[in-house]
Amino acid sequence: MPFTGKATFTAAADLPELMEDVSDIIGIVSPFETPLLDRLGDPIKAATSTIHEWLEDELLPNTDQVNQSSFTPNATDATAITVDHGDRFRPGDQVRPDGIREVMLVTAVAGNVLTVVRRYGGTTGGALADNKKLFILGNAALEGDDRPSTRFSNRNRKRNYTQIFTSSVEVSGSMQAARTIGVADEVDFQKQDRLRELLRDLENCVINGVAPGATQQGSTTSRRTMNGIIPMIATNQFVPGTGGIPTGGGAGLNELDEDIINAALRTIWEQSSARIDTIVVGGVQKRRINALIGSSRRFQPSDVTFTDMVSAYESDFGLARIILSRWVPTDTLLMLDSSRIGVLPLAARSFHYKPLAATGDSEVGQLIGEYTLEMQNENAHGLIRGLAT
Repeated sequence: MPFTGKATFTAAADLPELMEDVSDIIGIVSPFETPLLDRLGDPIKAATSTIHEWLEDELLPNTDQVNQSSFTPNATDATAITVDHGDRFRPGDQVRPDGIREVMLVTAVAGNVLTVVRRYGGTTGGALADNKKLFILGNAALEGDDRPSTRFSNRNRKRNYTQIFTSSVEVSGSMQAARTIGVADEVDFQKQDRLRELLRDLENCVINGVAPGATQQGSTTSRRTMNGIIPMIATNQFVPGTGGIPTGGGAGLNELDEDIINAALRTIWEQSSARIDTIVVGGVQKRRINALIGSSRRFQPSDVTFTDMVSAYESDFGLARIILSRWVPTDTLLMLDSSRIGVLPLAARSFHYKPLAATGDSEVGQLIGEYTLEMQNENAHGLIRGLAT
């Protein structure tokens, strides 16, 4: 470069190579984190068909409900009790009504009508009522008696569908040859961006995706989509103020609090062997969870850092890690047993780049991935919706 006599900071007009001062680092402002996928981790298996199925089993139930509004002679002394499911009982069962210390002994079962001995073993009697829950404590067999009738549960086949995630990459020959700031290879850069977008969309669909009502297996004219976590939870959908879930604070606005969380955790625990180890929320409900410790927060005079974050919630029903995800609806909190959830790729169809034949002066390719959600035992998970936002 010839000597010009000018200082370089004044030579911009004459030195084109010094006209720009641009960092070689390209910042991405759009959100692309996948905290739930990171929490679940890589699956230990792959799906082998576009219709992915798994089997679920459950033990014979040991609870039922009274299905009777009037009793003869009265609710405290009646020995003929009608229940919802008489096939759950056998002669010799000890039965305890919920909230009552009394134990009853079943002596006969005819359809849905039980003949019982009230106040068995000198236990304190109580009044029965319609829809009162009954706990079957266990059966007492007679010495030398024949084997009881065989009872068994049926395994259930559950399914979900794989969904194809795809995005195109096209870079002209000139763009690939040109020297660009912060990018050594334009094709690789485009691959990385499109892959971030597909991973973001995968997490969103894992949470919110819905399968079509018909032709779920897909066709050349019908797109195949998978059911996400929220649509697959059918049993444990809690709304504050209903179904035994208390109303939250905030002047009846159903603000999330510990009473709501613990009531939902207890209900899930009572009906399944699940251990809720993951709570997934958006920003609004995450702030509500952080506020749970507000009244008990203490600081020393020497403290210079203010911490206002709850990363785990431990209750009588287990320790749950709090996951912040942008894709959970604002009024919703998810309670998951992560050991029963997997995001599975179709065999040999995890995210990959497929070069395509170029029709001109460009490099063309396609990022492709095909995934499904396996969520075992939907009643081992739960969600709370209708929370104040």
